[in-house]
Amino acid sequence: MDDFSVTIVGAGLAGSEAAWQLANRGIPVRLVEMKPEKYSPAHHYAGFAELVCSNSLKAEQLSNASGLLKAELRAMDSLILKSAEACRVPAGGALAVDRERFSDRVTQALKSHPLVKCETSLVREIPEEPVIIATGPLTDPALTDAIAAYTGVKALNFFDAAAPIVTADSLDMDKVFRASRYGKGSDDYLNCPMSEAEYNAFYDALVGAELAPLHDFEKKLVFEGCLAVEILASRGRQTLAFGPLKPVGLIDPRTGKEPYAVVQLRQENVQGTLYNLVGFQTRLKWGEQKRVFGMIPGLENAEFARYGVMHRNTYLNGPAVFGANFAVKGRPLTRFAGQLTGVEGYMESTASGLVAAVGMACALKGRPEPDFSGRTILGALARHVCTPTPSFQPMNANFGILDALPFKVKGKRNRYEKLSETAIDTLNEVIREYEL
Repeated sequence: MDDFSVTIVGAGLAGSEAAWQLANRGIPVRLVEMKPEKYSPAHHYAGFAELVCSNSLKAEQLSNASGLLKAELRAMDSLILKSAEACRVPAGGALAVDRERFSDRVTQALKSHPLVKCETSLVREIPEEPVIIATGPLTDPALTDAIAAYTGVKALNFFDAAAPIVTADSLDMDKVFRASRYGKGSDDYLNCPMSEAEYNAFYDALVGAELAPLHDFEKKLVFEGCLAVEILASRGRQTLAFGPLKPVGLIDPRTGKEPYAVVQLRQENVQGTLYNLVGFQTRLKWGEQKRVFGMIPGLENAEFARYGVMHRNTYLNGPAVFGANFAVKGRPLTRFAGQLTGVEGYMESTASGLVAAVGMACALKGRPEPDFSGRTILGALARHVCTPTPSFQPMNANFGILDALPFKVKGKRNRYEKLSETAIDTLNEVIREYEL
């Protein structure tokens, strides 16, 4: 391969997207992934771009920041988004995928690309530049130490939690009904209705259940974006009923009334044989999960294809490390991507890989790097990780990180749609100006 090939460490969402963007710009890529030689505590599938916490990539509408980010990724020919859209499963207004088909599609696209060389190896030191480190929130400890030494900044830890998955044929469909909230979508969700008595019994069992132990290094920081259901429940008896178990917009066809609470199940694969418990990220012991979640109407005899797990995540203090487009300050040919940078979420990680790669390609070709600006989600996320704040925290895509409109728009939905319109127009201008 060319002496100027870019080494990308990690073939998750960010690394896979970065490889695709570089190769499609004529830059040879050496993509190094430790699986299947070694797996992190949360990964089990040998393919690239493995999804762990959920199979949902969130909303698609332009009135939602997640939908806007997808539109931006689509405009930039994102491999991850194209693959997701080709492997979608029903999920109402959200984009959800069959995890294995999705991973297989991404893997095949990269392994068949003439400018991508894929290697299996456990990387313990930062390779020579040009390099993009995209090893994810469960980076191997040896490489984590190397990153901390290289950046001069201590890595931070936070928790991520994965929801359980149950088999469809083990559900009691006499109790479960199919519907989407407010009738939106194609009745893609299965709903387990609870009476007040059932909810209270479930709540008491949940808050009294035994938790899996944590390692010392996992006890310092919990990120609100993926909070364990038992921790949320501990904040008050009605927290779940007004949160992930809220029944608003759902009518039980057996009673013609809105239940006291509802547990929703989302389809996990194309065949519709697996469902995950929406909002039920947890670190309950596996036996406790079977006992407590078996109290949910319809799940009394549920077969758990996978129990919920809790695992460690690592990210850098971005403002101390990064300049533009996820490049290390003063080192434009060394970049990071994915949750290591302080973006949080599947599509956000993808976006960071895209932005890092596009910037790298321009730097290698001696061209000005694009300024995606704070008017796009792509630019606003990159700006977030390099902007000093009193307490740096990971960030999801949201309209709050975008530049404000220079004029007022009545109504939240109208304002969001105008922000999306501005973002797409801005991105198209950037693509034309920098010939992306």
